Amino acid sequence: MLLLKKDIEWIQPATATGINRDAIPMQPIHVLFEKAKTVKEAGFTDWASLERADLKPGKGSVKFVSSSNYEVQIDTHTAEILAVEYRRSDIIEKLHDGSWFADWAKYWIFLPSGILLFILWLTGIYLFFLPHYKKWQKRKKKRNV
Repeated sequence: MLLLKKDIEWIQPATATGINRDAIPMQPIHVLFEKAKTVKEAGFTDWASLERADLKPGKGSVKFVSSSNYEVQIDTHTAEILAVEYRRSDIIEKLHDGSWFADWAKYWIFLPSGILLFILWLTGIYLFFLPHYKKWQKRKKKRNV
């Protein structure tokens, strides 16, 4: 699902495009955040409630992500709200790396499991190609005899 987060809007909302005119200067970040605070779903109260801000100058927009996983996209030039969406990709990433359960689970369960899975993958590839390699050696030996 993480591979498809930019392709499926249900996982992560698409980036909205604002007015991208060089003649209009960008609004100050505090003005844009004040506009984002007007969206009740996001639950912004102050700068501490802001999880992340993602500035996209080429698209003329900024994304404010709240700790409740709501994303508010605002036009950087007009301070108009472009989109308000729930962002599921962060929850999926936390499930994937184990931090959703607890911080210790990330290092003591998911990391060893990942290392073990990688070792199993390597030995599986070895065991898959070993018979082919042996057959190739036998054919090569028969040709030389």
